Amino acid sequence: MIFQTIIRRYQPWLAAAAALSVSACAQDSGAIVLGLAGPMTDPLGIAQLKAARLAVDQINQRGGVQGRLVRLRIVDDSGSENSAVLGAKALYDDAAVVAVVGHITSSTSLAAARVYGGGDRPVPMISPTASSPQLSGINEFTFRVCPSDLQHGPALARFASQRLTARRAAIIYVNDDYGRGVRTAFASEFADLGGTVVEQDPFLSSTTSLEPYVTRMRAAGVDVLMIAADAPGAELVLRELRRQGARWPVIGGDALVGIEASGALAEGIHISSAYLSDRPGAKNATFVLDYFRATRGERPNDVAGLTYDVVTLVAQAIEAVGPDRRAIRDYLASVGPRRPAFEGVSGRIAFDARGDVPGKPLTIAIVRGGRLVAEASQ
Repeated sequence: MIFQTIIRRYQPWLAAAAALSVSACAQDSGAIVLGLAGPMTDPLGIAQLKAARLAVDQINQRGGVQGRLVRLRIVDDSGSENSAVLGAKALYDDAAVVAVVGHITSSTSLAAARVYGGGDRPVPMISPTASSPQLSGINEFTFRVCPSDLQHGPALARFASQRLTARRAAIIYVNDDYGRGVRTAFASEFADLGGTVVEQDPFLSSTTSLEPYVTRMRAAGVDVLMIAADAPGAELVLRELRRQGARWPVIGGDALVGIEASGALAEGIHISSAYLSDRPGAKNATFVLDYFRATRGERPNDVAGLTYDVVTLVAQAIEAVGPDRRAIRDYLASVGPRRPAFEGVSGRIAFDARGDVPGKPLTIAIVRGGRLVAEASQ
């Protein structure tokens, strides 16, 4: 109710801001406009924005697409479903926007996809990192370039069972689409491998203490803890583990990317990821160097690498079929089934009939010295 009251209070301002942004796009009528949607004040949203700007700058330096410059129309969804719907409506209504790069989280992507895929002028949405299984086939205009939770959860379960030889696991998960998805997929695969999940506990972003959960896990006996949450949520878990002296191996899904900045608190955590900056290949090496220069010393995370691929792929589609929403959607749907797979900095991208990339590989990385790296590089 509080959020709805705030939205009603600022509805006129949001409408005016949207109108102003549409007007600005109209003044730049020669440009091809891509929507960019994500939590722009969050570290992951900031990485998304930096990578998208790098890709667009490079495209424009090469002469643009079909002789036209590419521009971004940026929407901050604040990681909120309500804000995502409002932002999606603004992008949908802007006739200059031919495709949307985003959203980042599963919950915002699910909410926004229903907007983009509806009406008489649907717009293609390509998410870099939304992993909820519910996004698969939600409509024909929705795509993603990351594996779903149906790949992350089992990969983590196999790692826990085969590499860590764990037999008793506990799960702490944020109670949203992402957390529930990874938890369910992990628990099912871990049981199939002969393991037992002895504890499964949900929490919310407003939760301030996880002491009861960790206490019960210690009493139950745990070989590994799987965290299905974002980096701030994981920090809460890790601080409680440290306070109680619990030293289990900790693993988690791709939403934990960014936890490496927590220093010693995160040292040794294993994370499943569709992109690492140290992955082999000349294309990725060039991207990492360009990103390093553009950001004055930063290394790209999975959000950055996958976002860069999305922008580059959409530009390729527009070059081939023009800046038409339906034509772009049809081109994307053909990448893999009828056209060659797209070879990006994150590897091969080929869509199936549900807009997923089932062949996209995952890497179980480890936090070492404030960086997320492939274990093979240690």
